[in-house]
Amino acid sequence: MAAMKEVELTLPASAEAIAALEPGMVVFLSGLVYTAREGVYDRVLKDGHAVDPELLAASNVNFHCSPAAAPDGDGDYRVGGVTATASFRFSRYMAEWLDLTGTKIVIGKGGMTQKDYREVFAPRGAVYLTTVGYGTGALLGRGVKGVRKVLWLEELGLAQAMWFFEVERFGPFIVDSDLQGNSLFSQQGDIVNRNIEKLYEGLKPPALQRYGETDDRKDELL
Repeated sequence: MAAMKEVELTLPASAEAIAALEPGMVVFLSGLVYTAREGVYDRVLKDGHAVDPELLAASNVNFHCSPAAAPDGDGDYRVGGVTATASFRFSRYMAEWLDLTGTKIVIGKGGMTQKDYREVFAPRGAVYLTTVGYGTGALLGRGVKGVRKVLWLEELGLAQAMWFFEVERFGPFIVDSDLQGNSLFSQQGDIVNRNIEKLYEGLKPPALQRYGETDDRKDELL
């Protein structure tokens, strides 16, 4: 198996650096990363609260994250871990958020749809990075060197507040989408789906079935 290409990016990431990213690359980040999810999106996009433009100019990376952070007693915070949350839930916010903030890299868990990548991310020069597997919060936390600022902690709570993290060799993350709108997850899913029917060839129907159970892959699951 060929070794995965590894890239280190200094933030804010340049357009040239982002254009060079390919699905399947491993990425480490150094600089300023911010967290934002539905609480922040609603507060800014719906309620009209502003984010310091200087902070956004220093960081073009949005991490969908719930941090394990606590006051250290000296006016700062200890960050023990940063756990990614599933990004597909925030699809409806992405176009407006990317336009408003100039964000070029979104990090989360599980990826988004190829339609999002082609119609929202790629036209705006943005890409998506995914965390590697589950249970990596403590590993990623090692890359967080400090908290530059936290917004709306009292109003939104720890998980939903907007954190600005100083990071060094923060990762590893895997590139899921590129500027052509390609998706690593979609590519690999297509490969799996081409062969999955062979796994079930010759099997008898199950003796016991739950009400409504189906093995027709065209059926919608609710």
